Amino acid sequence: MEKPNPFLQLLGLVRRANQLVTGEGFVLKAIRNQSISVVILASDAGPSSMKKLSDKATFYHVDLITAFTKEQLSQATGMNRSAYGVKDPGFARKLIELVNTKGE
Repeated sequence: MEKPNPFLQLLGLVRRANQLVTGEGFVLKAIRNQSISVVILASDAGPSSMKKLSDKATFYHVDLITAFTKEQLSQATGMNRSAYGVKDPGFARKLIELVNTKGE
């Protein structure tokens, strides 16, 4: 049995805590309003979505995570989306930390 990924487990908790913005349009709007701390984008998202969200995140200095597929993210959150935004800075910090240390 595969060991559960701590990042994906925490992402599920973020959703249950109602600290997640989902869907490309809502995430773009949240980036513009600077109401999210990190953007999580599926690695297999479409090229136009990938460009639009990564450019917007770069412009507004919002961290971007693209380490997981749409299937992995959907399974963790229970929602079939490619783009997510985390509102809570504490959750965002921990998610970034988990992504940066997952290869060790």
